[in-house]
Amino acid sequence: MKITKISAYQVDLPLHEGNYSWSGGKSVDVFDSTVVCVETDAGVTGYGEVCPLGPFYLPAFAKGVRTGIEELAPHLIGESPIELGKLNQLMDAALKGHPYVKSGIDMACWDILGKESGLPVCELLGGRYGDDFVLYRAISQESPEGMAGKVSGYRSEGYRRFQLKVGGDPDVDIERIHQVAEQVQPGDKLIADANTGWLKHEAMRVVRAVRDVDVYIEQPCLSYEDCLSIRRHTDHPFVLDEVIDGIPEILRAYNDLAMDVVNIKISKFGGLTKARQARDLCVSLGIAMTLEDSWGGDIITAAISHLAHSTPTEFLFTSTDFNSYVTQPFAEGAPQRKNGRMTASSEPGLGFSPMMDVLGEPVLSIS
Repeated sequence: MKITKISAYQVDLPLHEGNYSWSGGKSVDVFDSTVVCVETDAGVTGYGEVCPLGPFYLPAFAKGVRTGIEELAPHLIGESPIELGKLNQLMDAALKGHPYVKSGIDMACWDILGKESGLPVCELLGGRYGDDFVLYRAISQESPEGMAGKVSGYRSEGYRRFQLKVGGDPDVDIERIHQVAEQVQPGDKLIADANTGWLKHEAMRVVRAVRDVDVYIEQPCLSYEDCLSIRRHTDHPFVLDEVIDGIPEILRAYNDLAMDVVNIKISKFGGLTKARQARDLCVSLGIAMTLEDSWGGDIITAAISHLAHSTPTEFLFTSTDFNSYVTQPFAEGAPQRKNGRMTASSEPGLGFSPMMDVLGEPVLSIS
């Protein structure tokens, strides 16, 4: 089996709640997502997706996905899509860095591998653990009262893990954490995610002011060193996210006792192949994980579901259902949230069929 064509489609993903806001005044109203299609000479086609959280969150942006695919795709024509280790080595040789560009291609090739083998991707990633897995709900940044007021509604949808977007004015963030914590019930988990938004002295003020609150502190500062300093000054459970983008970073953080939970975003690692490698390392090291991506729609949600469902339950801190945040479906059979939990498809591959009438014509096609 050989790759014969790689195409990319652009799809806009508006949000049900109008916009999504986080640290530093960052906000997005409509996400620009790229759907990647990999075709083969065996008639088996796979699909992936890449959706950066705007151009101001990580070193990734939507047009960069499509430009990068245009650069990378010619090197992959004629290669096997199911020899995933070899394919990733080839992508890394042909395009240095830019892992997010490679993520959709790798994801599509996992879809092909599953379809060709007749197995759902989660079984190929290690097996299915349990009947379903737990999701979190991100609470977009606004006033403390507004954020606290959303908890009961999200809980009625089944969520029991709440990721509170902080990383703004420390005094306001302290109030945000306190007010939302008052809405938390036994069995819930609260994560205060600063998304790198505090300076070190601000983060120190916040963790001291919420010392008596049962809350996880996530990525308080921009640099690893500043996060490590805050970690060493608090006994709150600690989560690292933005500074974790590869195996060396996980090993360094593990050896420094820098975190209790680590976030693994598929596109930041370069696709399911390397995200699985990071996941398996964390299981070996005894580190709990949030398995997700930067953002996305139906296809990314499907990929997340297979990675999460193939993770031993005790190591999966939580995961996410991005397609419930947006108004535009584009894949039939994509997984859907049910009572705050999700199940990976039992169909071969990633388990969906793209809605080609929604995707329209490709914005680029290379054969």
